[in-house]
Amino acid sequence: MTYLKPLDGTKKIQLHDIDPSYHAGLDKEEGEKRSAELLAELAELQELLYAASTHAVLIVLQGIDTAGKDGTIRHVFSSVSPQSCRVASFKVPTPEEAAHDFLWRIHKQTPAKGSMVIFNRSHYEDVLVVRVHKLVPETVWRARYEQINAFEQLLATNGTLILKFLLHISKEEQEQRLREREKDPTKAWKLSVADWKERELWDDYQKAFEDALNHCATPFAPWYVVPSNHKWFRNLAIAEILVETLRPLRQEWLKQLEARGKEELAQIKALRKDKDAS
Repeated sequence: MTYLKPLDGTKKIQLHDIDPSYHAGLDKEEGEKRSAELLAELAELQELLYAASTHAVLIVLQGIDTAGKDGTIRHVFSSVSPQSCRVASFKVPTPEEAAHDFLWRIHKQTPAKGSMVIFNRSHYEDVLVVRVHKLVPETVWRARYEQINAFEQLLATNGTLILKFLLHISKEEQEQRLREREKDPTKAWKLSVADWKERELWDDYQKAFEDALNHCATPFAPWYVVPSNHKWFRNLAIAEILVETLRPLRQEWLKQLEARGKEELAQIKALRKDKDAS
């Protein structure tokens, strides 16, 4: 079952039409059981991805503060091997990064074949926060949509599977999560007055997200708007999309690995034969 449909640029969307509390009629217990099954399959698929090393996987996580990017990483990727999976986070550019084009620091973090990389925020910050805070002229950030599309097409053409997720929460849910942080001593490190200041720009961010989705959703790098008021459904939906994307490649990877194994076995037998003959 597919809970969410990809945005591939064939139609425009408006975020206010998408219910952030959507849960496909499932309850939490049912959703978590299904998630566990999917994560077990994801672990197997990631192992095949690594062994075959013919594809790379790039996962982009975007969302307003408290949308759940960190939580998604902790839960959805809990079953994968850190040997071939890593997280890249993008904060304010360093002076060196700022002296280059905006994609320079991004390209260095893209996954090699056989590996999976999760972008916790990404190149989309340069058409989101940069736009909302007017850090560059509109002519600059608006031109970046096509530059991003060209960059992602380059990656896709060279074997990278790109999945982009916008974690979609309501303004009321964000306020609740911010207030819950204040009550939890273990979350004290996350407290920031900046989160409350950024909240005042909610409508500006929603418009920026919407434009990024509509300008940069393509068949080779689709966007998914993930209703994220229910954390368990967020995890389920993303796990399902990952598995549904990788599963069709399973037989191709197994076939390649089988052929590789036969070739290596033949060489091993030849080596033993030579040793026996000597």
